[in-house]
Amino acid sequence: MPTSLVTGGAGFLGSHLCERLLAEGHRVICVDNLLTGRRENIAGLLADPRFRFEHHDISKPLEIGEKVDRVLHFASPASPVDYLELPIQTLKVGSLGTHNSLGLAKAHGARFLLASTSEVYGDPLVHPQPESYWGNVNPVGPRGVYDEAKRFAEAMTMAYHRYHGVDTKIVRIFNTYGPRMRLNDGRAVPAFMSQVLRNEDVTVFGDGSQTRSFTYITDLVDGILRLMLSSENDPVNIGNPVEMTIKQIAETIIKMTGSTSKIVYRPLPTDDPKQRRPDITRARELLGWEPKVQLEEGLVKTIEYFRTKVGA
Repeated sequence: MPTSLVTGGAGFLGSHLCERLLAEGHRVICVDNLLTGRRENIAGLLADPRFRFEHHDISKPLEIGEKVDRVLHFASPASPVDYLELPIQTLKVGSLGTHNSLGLAKAHGARFLLASTSEVYGDPLVHPQPESYWGNVNPVGPRGVYDEAKRFAEAMTMAYHRYHGVDTKIVRIFNTYGPRMRLNDGRAVPAFMSQVLRNEDVTVFGDGSQTRSFTYITDLVDGILRLMLSSENDPVNIGNPVEMTIKQIAETIIKMTGSTSKIVYRPLPTDDPKQRRPDITRARELLGWEPKVQLEEGLVKTIEYFRTKVGA
């Protein structure tokens, strides 16, 4: 029975990953300081004797007194609301937290997977974005604390691979949605969900023509596990290549919920990317992966979850 350690395991992505690893027969050590993660996300896992929760900030050193086979580093604020409010913590978990997580993997002879992001591409000048694109990032802008933290984390990960011989993986995650996102997350889907289910005005920034590509959580987790089992060490995009505008996703959610909400427009935040769409050629060729869940199918499940949270 392999043992997997997941940092940020009580977060949206991390909790789904912990759940899937348990289903695959792993023992799971979930490490989270609950800064943006939530204990309720893992409440259903706590009774499983193969699951262990460590309340710890991975930006500080951590010793684990048992053999660890895999380290999956998912700890980080991950929405603009979070990393604009927590800039120092975001930089620290991307740098110190990555260093500590890699150190754990090295000490245990474990395989390591870094949760990176499409934000390493910044406001891209190449579309769609292949892994070979180096990005267009403003290092001193307000979003730079997240973008550069992840870029540094990728560089640190590759350094441990090249210098120490750690078997490392880097997944560049594009916009993902599903149950367990926070109502006040600030990202498009939860923001729109929370507004439409209360019949409030739906806030769209800019004119809504900026594009995103939305992946359902189960598809993302499947891609991550395929990458973890692969022999690939260079970054791999995991995301849905179906691109749509922010206005389109808002209109879709309004229609699917039968809400009376109207769209209102607000100024575009600084450095907000105009386009976001993954080139998933490498994921298809190397992992045999592509998304399976259609947008409306995933939104139905997500709407069901958010209905239980609005007004709770």
